[in-house]
Amino acid sequence: MDKMSALRRAKTWEISESEDEIEVENKPTPELKCHEKETTIPSITVGTNDDKSPQSPPAAKNKSRKTSTLPPPPQTSAGPGGTPSPTRKRRSKEEMELDMQKAQERKEARERAKAAKAQEKEEKKVEQQRRREAAQRIKTLRPENCLKCLTVGIDPALLQQEGSDILLGTLSSFEWKFLIESQRLSHSITWSRQLPEDGDKIVEEEQVLLVIGWSDFLDLVPAVNLLNKGGDGTGRNSFLSPLLEFLNRDAKKVVTILVTYSPLEHTSSLSGDSYKETLASDLGMDQLEIEEVLVHLQLYKNVSLVFLDGWQGVTNQVAAVTKALSKRPYKLQTEQSELPFCVDGSWASGARVERDGSGLEQVWALQLQQLNRVSPVVAATVTAAYQSPQLLLQAYQKLESEEERKVLLAGLLIKTGGKERRIGPEISSRVYRCFTSQNPQLVLD
Repeated sequence: MDKMSALRRAKTWEISESEDEIEVENKPTPELKCHEKETTIPSITVGTNDDKSPQSPPAAKNKSRKTSTLPPPPQTSAGPGGTPSPTRKRRSKEEMELDMQKAQERKEARERAKAAKAQEKEEKKVEQQRRREAAQRIKTLRPENCLKCLTVGIDPALLQQEGSDILLGTLSSFEWKFLIESQRLSHSITWSRQLPEDGDKIVEEEQVLLVIGWSDFLDLVPAVNLLNKGGDGTGRNSFLSPLLEFLNRDAKKVVTILVTYSPLEHTSSLSGDSYKETLASDLGMDQLEIEEVLVHLQLYKNVSLVFLDGWQGVTNQVAAVTKALSKRPYKLQTEQSELPFCVDGSWASGARVERDGSGLEQVWALQLQQLNRVSPVVAATVTAAYQSPQLLLQAYQKLESEEERKVLLAGLLIKTGGKERRIGPEISSRVYRCFTSQNPQLVLD
């Protein structure tokens, strides 16, 4: 009996030495290996001397083997060192509200940052658009583009005069727009400008040219002289009365009377003061009275007189005024800036200085050109003699007297157009005062 009980116990607690793991059916928890030292109890075979029972086949022995399983340990949360962590504390309502408030603040901060970035992007886009429009506007204000917007208005009465075809031929050769129509002031030439940036609006320029002959001017002078003395001379001349009415309607108009001198009527030239002598002989007036007439027209009526030799002179005058009007918008645009002399151009950004120092000599030359009446040729001569301001200051310090320092640069030779001249004491003294004076309010000129 003792041997049989021992045999049953050995079969029951025999631990399999096989490395294969046998899953336990209907067990949701995973099988855990026992890390303790395995102990195998050897099997004992009991039998009689006469009848020995055969040994169990290997398959039966494998089936009879059972694997001992241990219950899984309770799952506990452990800390980094293997120590079980304490139970998580439940948050209070105030803490939850505080976390929600912080999350809301972070969300609002992200939205504000996003809105600020979008606004910055929009402002940058608007600034780029503004710059493009400004560049386009500056481009339209260039003289070559403004010429295309100007139209010369010619009164039909002028075409009846001999030589007026010279004016029309010149305007056609320049491909300038002109229009022959009746003007408010007879025998006049006016200008009108088309504004593309303002819906192609047409505006009239202030300049007006009144073209009259020599005989008409001889009638105009006594009438103006009588008007200057307090009388009424408007009825004595056919040009004075319309001129005064025209100026009364628009006081901003600037009228220039072009007097065409006919060499067939007068053999003398109009160079110098010869026209005054001719006036004095033709009108029986002395030169002082003639001067009073001209001054009265210019000061009180804003009317100036120009004496020309035929229609070629009139044509040259019209061309000069047209070119001046084409440059006017660009000049007005530059004068509106804070620093009118710093306009956009190839030199607006100054000279570029590289890391190796190249370009400093050009900066030194531009610094000298900021002084009045210092041309690029003069600046180049000074920079060739003294390659930096420090060298010029050292040269000043070596001289003992003030007079020697002022005329230090006076003897430098300037070569222009094959001719040589010296800088002179005036520019030399101005440069010396500019670089050595301690008075910021000093007037150099």
